[in-house]
Amino acid sequence: MSNIEQTLSIIKPDAVERNLQDQIRSEFKNNNFEIIKEKKIHISKEEAEKFYKVHETKPFYNDLCEYLSSGPIVVMMLKKDNAVLENRKLMGSTNPKDADEGTLRKKYGISIDKNSVHGSDSVENAKVELDFFFKD
Repeated sequence: MSNIEQTLSIIKPDAVERNLQDQIRSEFKNNNFEIIKEKKIHISKEEAEKFYKVHETKPFYNDLCEYLSSGPIVVMMLKKDNAVLENRKLMGSTNPKDADEGTLRKKYGISIDKNSVHGSDSVENAKVELDFFFKD
């Protein structure tokens, strides 16, 4: 039985700065993700604060918002069977040092903060996050 889902992926400023969009895009395609929509944008700190509102009580919240708004990002709507979980697997652990070999964060991440990619952590959050960037 298929369970087609959509999820959000963000190629973060550190990866865009190093021109990794094409490699990361290829990784998604090689893992049978369909890229439904995609755009390169530069969000403000205020927009980043809205996007990461779920983390606003955490100590890293301000740094996270500063970082996401520090340069251009590429936001993508991905589609696949169990897209949320499959994208989380492909991304790897938040800290690239702990990420499994072959994952995006192991290959491209610089640090726990500059870990190159973001992905929705649940089907519910995927909907909220996709609406944030792709609401018509």
